[in-house]
Amino acid sequence: MTARDPIADLRRIAFLLEKANEATYRVRAFRSAANGLAALPAGEVAERARTGKLTELSGVGDVTARCVVESLAGEEPVYLRRLVATEGTDLDAAAAALRDALRGDCHTHSDWSDGGSPIEEMALAAVELGHEYLVLTDHSPRLKVARGLTAERLRKQLDHVAAVNDALPKGFRILTGIEVDILADGSLDQEEELLARLDVVVGSVHSGLNDDRAKMTRRMLTAVANPHLDILGHCTGRMVSSRPAGVTGPGDRGHRARTRGESDFDADAVFAACAERGVAVEINSRPERQDPPKRLIRRALEAGCRFAINTDAHAPGQLDWQRFGCQRAALCGVPANRVVNTWKADRLLKWARTRG
Repeated sequence: MTARDPIADLRRIAFLLEKANEATYRVRAFRSAANGLAALPAGEVAERARTGKLTELSGVGDVTARCVVESLAGEEPVYLRRLVATEGTDLDAAAAALRDALRGDCHTHSDWSDGGSPIEEMALAAVELGHEYLVLTDHSPRLKVARGLTAERLRKQLDHVAAVNDALPKGFRILTGIEVDILADGSLDQEEELLARLDVVVGSVHSGLNDDRAKMTRRMLTAVANPHLDILGHCTGRMVSSRPAGVTGPGDRGHRARTRGESDFDADAVFAACAERGVAVEINSRPERQDPPKRLIRRALEAGCRFAINTDAHAPGQLDWQRFGCQRAALCGVPANRVVNTWKADRLLKWARTRG
């Protein structure tokens, strides 16, 4: 294939990022890389791309280098392709359409762990929002700060959910689940027998978030390979703000952390494993998380992953936060048919049972 102009592609990306009102530092990254490469002698860009030495240049990082390599191979860079796909789209309308396609929420908490409201209140709020189901995913035992459920308490919760379901409006149901901690060795923090009984299992890293890249990657790959894991929760663990702006209601006992950077892991390897195993990548809608960042949503999309747009709600009003996740998903061009909670409950349950 005929090579494209990588410098022109980098500048086009910067322009589209500016047009979309993206963060200044992201725009600057692409403009700086384009300017640095433009100053090189003819042929040096291609030679550095061939020998893997692009990132030795000041201002050229892994993402911009990958774009250059794709351009020189005659391919429209993936990053540019995703931006072009959403250029000129009414993102508010696209996000609204995605929100309308959602049938439920696969990551929620009650006062059985660190949520602020009873299961019944969470369920009725979901009914009011037009959901067909709500997956209850209280925390697992090791997360003591969030009153994680022991095996005994989880068994009691399963009985309680069955009783609550009998009293809920016809056409709506609570699905059983857990947000299980991914432990240091990649194992899941709950008994195998219980994990097998649950409808949906979300797995998240809550400890050792500063583990080195290799260790975190092994940890996550081990978890993804576990046949009980259905959804990889807030994969970078980042906190972009200390708590959501304007949130003063009950709940959130587990969400008052200070700002926190992203965990370091091989995203391409983890997303490839998720795609291969059928594990969905969560787009966490909490305003203080915004996890994964949009660049990683695009990489997961390109890897072939499915997604779950979840609120991680700890109070009834937070169940309406799916619109934030939908907005970020729409910006990245995520189609509704790649989002598992656009499915009816029966299809979701079948996927979770057979995914492993």
